[in-house]
Amino acid sequence: MIANGAAAPVIAVGAGESRAIALRVVSRGDGAHAAAVRITVAEGGRLELFESYEGQGSYLAQTSLVLELAAGAAVERLVLAEEDPEGVAVSDAEVRLSADASFGQTVLVSGARRQRIETRVGHPGGHAQLRLDGAYLLSGKRHADITTVVTHQGVDGVTGQLTKGVVRDQARGVFQGRIVVAEGADRTDARMGHHALILSDRAEVDAKPELEIYADDVSCAHGNTVGALDEDALFYAEQRGIPADEAKALLTEAFVGEVADRIGHDGAREIVRAWLAERLRG
Repeated sequence: MIANGAAAPVIAVGAGESRAIALRVVSRGDGAHAAAVRITVAEGGRLELFESYEGQGSYLAQTSLVLELAAGAAVERLVLAEEDPEGVAVSDAEVRLSADASFGQTVLVSGARRQRIETRVGHPGGHAQLRLDGAYLLSGKRHADITTVVTHQGVDGVTGQLTKGVVRDQARGVFQGRIVVAEGADRTDARMGHHALILSDRAEVDAKPELEIYADDVSCAHGNTVGALDEDALFYAEQRGIPADEAKALLTEAFVGEVADRIGHDGAREIVRAWLAERLRG
């Protein structure tokens, strides 16, 4: 648990060591709260990082993380952000990869008065593997912003990114994804996708996927879709005797479920599936 206002701790995973760490960030009251953590994973180290955010009140909270992965290190990061509807919360993470490192991330957010989860990654190439996924499920007047910036700086780097969102009522979802392939970062393979469902007339989704490519020999692509549930699929489900509300929940759960399916860690994958199902059927 990270106490607000405490000195920034440093968490170290040794060479060849495997650890599972839970970080719980709690904000209470109407003031401003801040926390910072630095995490280092030495060569060949393995880390499962489970990170949660919660709060009560109309607070302003900021959390900063720095994650440094040495050669051959692997991190699986799962972020669950359940802020108060009156809170304002920002989490920013800076990830520094080394050659042959692997970093997988899944961010799940339910929004707040203002909520932003930002991840910036320095990608060295060198066969390092990066996965940046997320899902936002928003209702009421909640707002959530998932922002990512990946900079490929060397040859033979891989990035895969998938974000899915569901917004209803007067909620607003924002996705900003940017992948930069620097000059000389040849043989980069970078793919980004963002897809969202709008389930009411007053809900809003703003998406800005970007690719900046300054190298020639690359394989890069991005996709973006925003729409409603498939009416034909809803009709088919109802014809099979499934009530309308349950049919919508099932189709929506299938839509966002791909985010969970991409997680390699069994425990994290089941946590994500349960989180999605609870909020979509609640």
